[in-house]
Amino acid sequence: MANLRKEFPLRLVDDPVAHAPGTPRAPVPAPADVELLDAYSKAVVHVVEKVGPAVVGVTVRGARGRAGGGSGVLFTPDGYVLTNAHVVAGAREMRVTLTDGSEHTAILVGSDPPTDLAVIRIEGVHLPHAELGSSASLRVGQLVVAIGNPLVFSNTVSAGVVSALARSMRAQDGRLIDPILQTDVALNPGNSGGPLVDTHARVVGINTMIILGAQGLSFAVPIDTARWVIGQLMSAGRVRRGFLGLAAQVRPLPKRLARRLELAVETGVEVMQAEPGKPAARGGLLPGDVIVAMDGKPVRNVDEVHRLLDAGSIGRKLPIKAVRGNDLVDMEVTPAEG
Repeated sequence: MANLRKEFPLRLVDDPVAHAPGTPRAPVPAPADVELLDAYSKAVVHVVEKVGPAVVGVTVRGARGRAGGGSGVLFTPDGYVLTNAHVVAGAREMRVTLTDGSEHTAILVGSDPPTDLAVIRIEGVHLPHAELGSSASLRVGQLVVAIGNPLVFSNTVSAGVVSALARSMRAQDGRLIDPILQTDVALNPGNSGGPLVDTHARVVGINTMIILGAQGLSFAVPIDTARWVIGQLMSAGRVRRGFLGLAAQVRPLPKRLARRLELAVETGVEVMQAEPGKPAARGGLLPGDVIVAMDGKPVRNVDEVHRLLDAGSIGRKLPIKAVRGNDLVDMEVTPAEG
């Protein structure tokens, strides 16, 4: 027995001689578990040390002195900050607080409510800034870290995993933000506009919303969407989108009619109103028409129309198929800039 103990010391825990009868045996942690926990901790600490200095607090003052705010992340050394559009909406004055405690007056570069993103700027050089990554390579279950200022507690860190990659959520103006990242990272009011970061310390999303009363449900705008919006805001101050000038709603199509007209959809977009002199009216669309295809693509709801009205649609003739009465009619509309 002595030789066995000397040769296999790790087995002593299970040696019946080492325990009195009835004495519970203490579990021995597996070395692999300890190493994994250490790796997890190291990953989060690395992210915080590298990205934390670039995370800022955004305080806004609007009409009648109403105050609000959220978070943001510096993404250039000369003071450009990415945040949420709803954080800076209606702001007459904006202040940005860095992790060193310094405060700076900020100006609005541009805002895009349909994606809930905005770019603001402070004066400065050689400022700490975060690297923008890619959201296209994210995987469900991947570790992500959020840094922000929830409930005015500055530079708060929470970690979790990516829960889903292609959710759809409504922006404040009713447009669909699609796709959007879902995570189980703990977020609270004030986290809005802060970065969602991968283990390589690269920003992969901008935290945008939570569902009040829910736990483990938080959402972020993918950084690939943000990259495109940033370019538009920094060059033009806004994101260009097509505009038709109509009010519409989803309308189910009678099955017999859909079969007879050989339609690829079961619902369409019914025109409720076409503003006189606007692209939809000029193209021939009338109240009661049900749009079933645009630019060669099936259209089932208003969101699908919005997706087609991107910057590339402006000034370009788009073929439209619409059900009018019992017939299918073809026309063309040329979207204006919205």
